[in-house]
Amino acid sequence: MSKQEINLELLLGRRVLSLNGRSIGRVEEVQAELRKGRCFVTEFHVGSYAMLERLAAFSIGRAALPLLRARKKHGGYRIAWDQLDFSNPDQPRLNCEVNKLKPI
Repeated sequence: MSKQEINLELLLGRRVLSLNGRSIGRVEEVQAELRKGRCFVTEFHVGSYAMLERLAAFSIGRAALPLLRARKKHGGYRIAWDQLDFSNPDQPRLNCEVNKLKPI
């Protein structure tokens, strides 16, 4: 397994492309966990709901999130770390079908 180093601050805001080259949203948040003193990325949150998740810490974001979820079925995705191809970090691309992703 080859290791790749990517600066997360440069990845945030990048459009994620599907297998057919269409954008499914921008990387808005990165989830990670500590294991034995090391940090491992577990998933990426992409799309408009991912952006609203970030705002959910504020009272306005928290109040708006349930209202918007009630109206829109797929406003974002949770993408597991191994479902993204970073061979070109400027254009991250899915390596699976969009329907395999978990919605936010």
